Amino acid sequence: MENSYNSIGVFDSGIGGLTVVHALMKKMPYENITYFGDTARVPYGSKSAEVVREYAFEDTRFLLKQGVKIIVVACNTVSAVAIDELKAKFDIPIIGMIDPGAAEAQRVSGNGRIGVIGTLATIASESYPRALYQKDPHLQVFSKPCPLFVPLAEEGWTEHAVSLMVADEYLAELKKHDIDTLILGCTHYPILRRVIQSSIGASVGLIDSGQAAAVEVERELKARSLLNTSSQQPRYSFYVSDVPQKFKQLGEIFLGQQDLRVTRVHLD
Repeated sequence: MENSYNSIGVFDSGIGGLTVVHALMKKMPYENITYFGDTARVPYGSKSAEVVREYAFEDTRFLLKQGVKIIVVACNTVSAVAIDELKAKFDIPIIGMIDPGAAEAQRVSGNGRIGVIGTLATIASESYPRALYQKDPHLQVFSKPCPLFVPLAEEGWTEHAVSLMVADEYLAELKKHDIDTLILGCTHYPILRRVIQSSIGASVGLIDSGQAAAVEVERELKARSLLNTSSQQPRYSFYVSDVPQKFKQLGEIFLGQQDLRVTRVHLD
């Protein structure tokens, strides 16, 4: 039985979803969080839509076994190609990345020229442009896949010279389009936020879909009377499908948490 003390479930292909966890911690500091990172099969963005859906179902089933009350799909690729199937298949509130991120970009853009970067699968799905045009058909949207950002983030190269070189190569095209807003359409990308901002220029606002999704999660929990009203120390549980020690090291740095409990699990 769901209650306000059950945890928020979050899954992603790797460590990128920790950017969403960080946003959830800041927005709702008393909520318990259960995270699954599919580190054995990262990245999802280069996989076929059929395989991504299969992985998403497995990730969701794992979190349901942990007794979560809501699931946050902290993976733009899954959000782009499988969110409707997840919502239809599972009887639990499910929040993705696309709609919250698009809504925030549309809200803050001044000139209506918005860039989107993401994995190959996310960009190919055209989910962000579709969501943006539904909100305002007069927007101009420019998309660019940046597949190398995921392994760079997984490596922890947050401000490495190689990361900046890759960013300059990827973002040169978008800079020509006079965008004033850039959607970081992969939850790994905020890990490289400083590199991306340096490359695209200080005048371009960066949209972190995870932060926008955290607002949506709080709204959904309030509407369902599932928001944790306790002020007790929250419980954070982290599960991965491979390399737990590497995840622990990067996770502690990124979240500013000590002694993260990271458990390796095998999905059925």
